[in-house]
Amino acid sequence: MTPTSLTDGACSILNTAAPEEKVALSHRVAALWRAGTLDILGTMRPPERPARPARPELMSPRDMPRRRHAGSDGNRIALLHAIAHIELNAIDLAWDLIARFGASDLPRDFFDDWVEVADQEAKHHAMVSARLNELGAAYGDFPAHDGLWEAAQATAHDLLARLAVVPLVLEARGLDVTPDMIARLERGGDHASVAVLQVIYDEEIGHVAAGRRWFEWECARRDAEPVSTWRDLVARYYGGSPKPPFNVAARNAAGIDPAFYAS
Repeated sequence: MTPTSLTDGACSILNTAAPEEKVALSHRVAALWRAGTLDILGTMRPPERPARPARPELMSPRDMPRRRHAGSDGNRIALLHAIAHIELNAIDLAWDLIARFGASDLPRDFFDDWVEVADQEAKHHAMVSARLNELGAAYGDFPAHDGLWEAAQATAHDLLARLAVVPLVLEARGLDVTPDMIARLERGGDHASVAVLQVIYDEEIGHVAAGRRWFEWECARRDAEPVSTWRDLVARYYGGSPKPPFNVAARNAAGIDPAFYAS
């Protein structure tokens, strides 16, 4: 089925369980949007939870086995599997934002940005999955945690809360930790995996920048001061505040004022 609206396309992606199909449909809807053939608003509503494949087994974050380091083949594969799972969730988080919060009073630039984010997240998942296959593994071989979607459910009622927590906490944390993962993989001689993570890292800066841009835009629309509003929403829906160390250079590149996260 070819969607006639962006939000209906987003809902179809959320209702697609197979990762390969989710990736392909993400690219297709993004291409239709860029071609100007889709209306913005349709009639479908997003599911409470996106469809998921039978594997991997989803566990509470506290029950997940610990990864030690990226040195051994097993630990390296487990690390890449965790990243593939994060990227799969990121596909759905971007499309859910479009489907759940799409409204006629939002500018087209808003949708342009989040379609681009969703399309790139689909590319990221496919890249990491392909690297797993090269190493003799596959997405679904290990259990995975469900914490990312818990954040989506907690913020499903409010665009500002979603932007505060997902791009400006969870994705920004990815900017903090990815350079260390790249360095460990480099020390292990896994240059192919390093190349994949470098693409993800570079493009995630743009995703965090989009979150920051639209968070500040929505704050201005509500006549709310951004830093204090962010701190309040993060305390309420994230259960605390991000802890250092912070990748200041990457956060600066995304346009995040240190006042947001500096204690």
